[in-house]
Amino acid sequence: MSYSDYHHLPHVKEQNKSKRTLWITLSLTLFFALVEVIGGVLSNSLALLSDSAHMASDVLALILSMVALYLASRQPNKTFTFGYLRFEIIASFLNGLALAMIAIGIFIEGIRRFIHPEPVHFQLMLTIATIGLIVNLILTIVLSRSTKEEENLNVKSALWHFIGDLLSSIGVIASAIIIYFTEFALIDPLISMIIGGIIFTGGAKIIRESYFILMDSVPSQFDLEQIRSDISGIKGVEDVHDMHIWAISSDHYSLTAHVFINEHIQPFCVILAINEMLERKYRIKHSTIQIEHAYFHDHGEYGEKFLRQKNKAPKKPSSPNESF
Repeated sequence: MSYSDYHHLPHVKEQNKSKRTLWITLSLTLFFALVEVIGGVLSNSLALLSDSAHMASDVLALILSMVALYLASRQPNKTFTFGYLRFEIIASFLNGLALAMIAIGIFIEGIRRFIHPEPVHFQLMLTIATIGLIVNLILTIVLSRSTKEEENLNVKSALWHFIGDLLSSIGVIASAIIIYFTEFALIDPLISMIIGGIIFTGGAKIIRESYFILMDSVPSQFDLEQIRSDISGIKGVEDVHDMHIWAISSDHYSLTAHVFINEHIQPFCVILAINEMLERKYRIKHSTIQIEHAYFHDHGEYGEKFLRQKNKAPKKPSSPNESF
């Protein structure tokens, strides 16, 4: 495979800011996950243990995200002609599944604690939760800024982990204070289950977004029929069919389409006009347009219907306002 196979669009994603952000986040998360696991066991708080389990999963999620970022910067080869950009989406999908599974685990343990309540250590629970709140607030802000600077579903999935952690810390603190003043121990599993619901919502959102990309669905920001209409408006284009739009990763889009053109129009001019319109209006830089004519390319009933309609249609004069 030569460089000419992929020179048109670099199938790599250099995101140095995201890499630095994830390294900082991973280091802090790994340290605090160890602190919270120990504190959760010693205090016997389900809310704190659920938060520590979530933090432990964050470490694995961040490692997966780091792998995805480094793979995305590798050049395409004869096996992976689109490069390794899609691994970003695979990592996001796995992170979303991890969030959902953690939430289900919290629900199950919460139900068990409702049936068999257990005492909690208030002071240790509150101390660790307060430290966790500060750490998670910092990490959430850092990751939030990173997602605004560089579009990356993978980093966005990591952000959802830490939004869940931030809410967990707030929930644990609220739980500890309520237990201290009311001795109502059931608030601990109750708040942990509410946290689990929020975590599950975030995980489901990430799973949905990554699933649609993995299924090569049309990205939500594109209107397929509007794009078809815009291509049809190019001078010389008479029909657009077999059109597909999909995302390789969160901000790399591709489009393919077959177009019937007027036999008196230079086909290279038509292709150039379509590509320029797609890049200018939709930021689609990787498009493949196949020029066809119904007289020469067999399209069965579809082609025959097109020719009948074309022969019946009156000739329209060319307009100086037509796109080229």
